[in-house]
Amino acid sequence: MGCDTVDRDRDRATSLLPPEASIDRGHTRVGPTTVARVANTRVVVIGGGIAGVSVAWALLDTSDPPGVVLVEAESQLAHHTTGRSAAQLIENYGAGPVRPLTRASLGFLRSPPDDLVDGPLLRPRSLLMVATEQQDSIVDTTLAGDPGSTPSIVEITPREAAERFPPLRIERIHRAVLEPDSSDIDVAGLHQAFVRGLRRRGGEIRTSSRVDSVEPDGAGWRVHTNQGELGADLVVNAAGAWGDLVAETAGVAPVGLRPLRRTAFMVTAPSDAAGWPLTADIEHHWYLKPDGAQLLCSPGDETPSEPCDARPEEIDIAIAIERINEATTLNISSIASSWAGLRTFSPDGSMVLGPEPTRPTFVWCVGQGGTGIQTAPGAGRLVADLVEHGTPGATFDAVQLDLPGLLPDRFR
Repeated sequence: MGCDTVDRDRDRATSLLPPEASIDRGHTRVGPTTVARVANTRVVVIGGGIAGVSVAWALLDTSDPPGVVLVEAESQLAHHTTGRSAAQLIENYGAGPVRPLTRASLGFLRSPPDDLVDGPLLRPRSLLMVATEQQDSIVDTTLAGDPGSTPSIVEITPREAAERFPPLRIERIHRAVLEPDSSDIDVAGLHQAFVRGLRRRGGEIRTSSRVDSVEPDGAGWRVHTNQGELGADLVVNAAGAWGDLVAETAGVAPVGLRPLRRTAFMVTAPSDAAGWPLTADIEHHWYLKPDGAQLLCSPGDETPSEPCDARPEEIDIAIAIERINEATTLNISSIASSWAGLRTFSPDGSMVLGPEPTRPTFVWCVGQGGTGIQTAPGAGRLVADLVEHGTPGATFDAVQLDLPGLLPDRFR
């Protein structure tokens, strides 16, 4: 959907949040007894990763913010995927409907509010992708890019690629592609910016607060946690790999989320590696980039997994080492550390953002896949706009937003 259509819809859209006078602040009958609500809040956000905190911040970043409580099952925020991400800003990356969210996030990433950050969120680091002769068509597709994006993405010679990343075995390179405007993202800094923002606007965060069930309560919800019950007019499901499980407890049909394990590990870097680009096989069968005095490496694996606290498998590390050693002269023989995380995708690879059509006060913010960090400001803002106004706001006027490609309606 283009921005012209969005503008036409804006006047007739309405908020999902009821006016203050209509909110039931009384008692709720549960089984044979009547119990008092333990909190008078309008919105409960489930999940403390980048999705949850960005939505909570955006909901509160308004002239008349609702009450917001964010609940996180772990004892610390961002314990799972967000805290294990070494994200890179790559504008030419992700499913088609996701890319406008990256463009809508650039303003925040490049110029974040001064009171929310301690330093820049981005540090320039180009992206270099190399290909064999068998990957020729993938290079052509990559160079075609996204008509809505503006970053430069160019083909360079194998020799130029080796000049930027000296360990490459030039005899194995058929073609190479460079995205010079890519950047490292300070993931912890971005996450903390949203946490600061939501707390300063009166939002509440409850860690070690596992959601056991979400129960309809008239037009609203009762959110049962191991720390007690929360009453809410609206629930935002930002539970990552657990998103479908949360939906099922609420009586909402799942959207078919697929958690996929991604492995990463560290090795000692050569002394001159600091300025090297993020370097990858064109199909992301392996990639690596400098990280301080080490190189962060990955086989680019996507192994189906149940929602869990993911752990690396030795075979995946071995595969990555073999692939990297075949493509470079790094001769990796040992690693310093390793970890794994779950990147969660919807069936079509795009995000699932916005109200559930069968129950509009249940709002989805899941399926971030490998783009959740770089899209967080835009995705959080879009969900907040849909909650508050029923339509995308001015942030999305110039980014060619494909709203149908993001809404949960496409799975209903």
